[in-house]
Amino acid sequence: MKEIVLDTETTGLSVQEGHRIVEIACIELDNLIPTGNKFHTCLNPERKVSEQAFKIHGFDDNFLSKQKKFSEIKDVFLNFIKNKKLIIHNAEFDLAHLNNELSLAGNKKISNEVIDTLILARDKFPGSQVSLDALCKRYRIDNSKRTQHNALLDCDLLSKVYINLIDQKEPALDFRNNDIFNKDVGNSNIEYFKKIVVPSDEEIKNHQKYIKENLKKNNFN
Repeated sequence: MKEIVLDTETTGLSVQEGHRIVEIACIELDNLIPTGNKFHTCLNPERKVSEQAFKIHGFDDNFLSKQKKFSEIKDVFLNFIKNKKLIIHNAEFDLAHLNNELSLAGNKKISNEVIDTLILARDKFPGSQVSLDALCKRYRIDNSKRTQHNALLDCDLLSKVYINLIDQKEPALDFRNNDIFNKDVGNSNIEYFKKIVVPSDEEIKNHQKYIKENLKKNNFN
């Protein structure tokens, strides 16, 4: 299955307060490798951007008023993510806003399988900072261009973080979404299970050979 790294920017934090999406970005991965296929658009949220949100992403009301509305790009967006797993950092936030936009446009909620890298990072590094910037620092990913939040740049950074988080040196983590879209997003839990990587017959044979040879060396020392 191909995967989509997704991020949004909004006019503010709360859907309940009427905040809307101002930017959507998606990067497609195939076997963890970017395919070059991207979806990116700024949107007219049909309301003012909060002062706090403006400080975060820098999109002003004048610029956004000239962009397309979500209803005008929804079909292209839905087609781009169709039947693909979504990779999102703090998925509840983005899904709440996306599903709100879809609801306002008369569409059903997103039903894709979702991997929340925030949950994955919290499980892998309990008690540590797990923001996107903190994870970039941990994995030595250059985020120097991230002076402000930008959905497309954040997708690029998150794709690199995600590849590091599921490093195949450890058992692969395969996240499953349990009825997240049948509940209110704010009350949902995104769970996961660990998929055991079973060694091949050849790998077992080589391992046994390695142990046997090293035992011989140790017996002579």
